[in-house]
Amino acid sequence: MKPKVYIETSVISYYTSKPSRDIIVAAQQQLTIEWWDNYIQDFDVYVSPLVYDEISKGDLEASKRRISVITDFKNLKITDNVFALANEYYKLLQLPDRAKADAVHLSLACIHIIDYLISWNCVHIVGARVRKMIETYNSKNGLFIPILCTPQELLEV
Repeated sequence: MKPKVYIETSVISYYTSKPSRDIIVAAQQQLTIEWWDNYIQDFDVYVSPLVYDEISKGDLEASKRRISVITDFKNLKITDNVFALANEYYKLLQLPDRAKADAVHLSLACIHIIDYLISWNCVHIVGARVRKMIETYNSKNGLFIPILCTPQELLEV
């Protein structure tokens, strides 16, 4: 049985975007391409309606490119339990209103027992502070603890 990975929006954007002029973002894009092209087949891959919503915004051609690379992935359902846990995460992490969706991404990985949530959002999803708070909260509440990481970290799997 392959490990499950939930791919958050930023990873899809980095995979399909033109190379950035920012050297750090360009490196992250290259790492994403390396993971996607060489390691994605080692996982059962999941996205969600939220991912579809987020990647559908913006430039029409870029949106089509983003959607085209995820059409074969499994789709996680956003249930009442997902929303309830996302609300708890939102409060726990003291996320700004513009980052409410990030709490939903975190909740989806937990509720659906996904081994890895990958993202390049190192502020609200895969940062050390968020990881520690999610691990502590989930442990105290008997909830599954997904591994929150970047594609770079999954190059080691």
